[in-house]
Amino acid sequence: MRLAHLQPLYDRPGPWASVYFDTSHPDESAAEEQERAAREASRRLEGQGADQATCRAVYERLTALPPAAGPAGWAVFATAGEVVLDTPLLTPPPMGEPPCWSALPHVGPLLELTGEDPSCLVAYIDRTGADVELRDARGGDRVGSVEGRQWPVHRTATADWSERHFQLKTENTWDQNAALIADELGTCQKETGADLVVLAGDPRERRAVHERLPKELRSAAVETSHGGRAPGSAPPGSHAARLLDQELDEARARYAHERGEEALERFRAGRMPSGGRVEAAEGVPALVDAAREHRIGSLLIRPDGPDLYREVWVGTEPDQLALRRTDVQYLGDTRPFPARADDALIRSVVATGAEALTVAPAEGEPNGDDIPVGGLGALLRWPYEGGADGGAD
Repeated sequence: MRLAHLQPLYDRPGPWASVYFDTSHPDESAAEEQERAAREASRRLEGQGADQATCRAVYERLTALPPAAGPAGWAVFATAGEVVLDTPLLTPPPMGEPPCWSALPHVGPLLELTGEDPSCLVAYIDRTGADVELRDARGGDRVGSVEGRQWPVHRTATADWSERHFQLKTENTWDQNAALIADELGTCQKETGADLVVLAGDPRERRAVHERLPKELRSAAVETSHGGRAPGSAPPGSHAARLLDQELDEARARYAHERGEEALERFRAGRMPSGGRVEAAEGVPALVDAAREHRIGSLLIRPDGPDLYREVWVGTEPDQLALRRTDVQYLGDTRPFPARADDALIRSVVATGAEALTVAPAEGEPNGDDIPVGGLGALLRWPYEGGADGGAD
């Protein structure tokens, strides 16, 4: 998961109120229960030292959420009397996730509660062009379109020489339009950073575009028989639209699962030294070193890992991390403050444009030694000299 949408949380000094709020229980008293829960969250923040303006801002945002509708919950982050970010949750937050007032925003649970959210380009294709939409869990936006040659685009059924010549010209038009659509998809992918491409439309047109996609995009492209460019092919709320949405969700979920499995395989291989060089790290000491040097390419977080709660010391900059408060030569800050390891590492990942992945507890690991050990690991941007312990103490 790319975390650029969290950047506003690191543009301000804090401290921060972080609230994970459950809205998954619809009933007749939902609004009343929501107000009571919002009041309790505000009270608990105040008890931890939060200022009244921030407590009030959180209370007002939580009570303004539509009761018993929409997402299963919300994550709300506020500081200095203002809600800076709220984001919907795909699954309800656990009961043991209390409101938090801390130096850094407590974003660790977001990865598991929002789920992996691959974005996809959906191309609605016909023989004359395509409309391109960017879709993710929050909805879709049109990001491109192609209008190719409009004539000739229809074949005839006769065998006359002139008609066969016309048919060849028609097929050339299709092929040229398919190439234009593939080029546009390549451009849109570079501009949006979309993870995969979904091609909707007539089977021949989908296949023609698929074959002409740039090589690196072709393997991330899937085709669907639902939807298309023609008016009325999948109107909102229709059965066809629901089938298309379902197929898109399945494609995105499949992509996220495959990405997670691939990351774990790379991690297993990279944590073992090869020629004295290690390409993966695990454990808080090794990850703190990697974060200071901007070496984390993918941060792996196992939600049940004990190292997530481990205290580290941080400064005002994302790469100012240390295991102890006295490590001022690493912190570069005369007034460091404590933070959870997962929150500090995620801040570093956001600052360097890396990604974060949630990995499930491994099944069948001997003696319960799940990967990564302690629940925190990383694939590194470049290897380092290390021993068999991967740099952990």
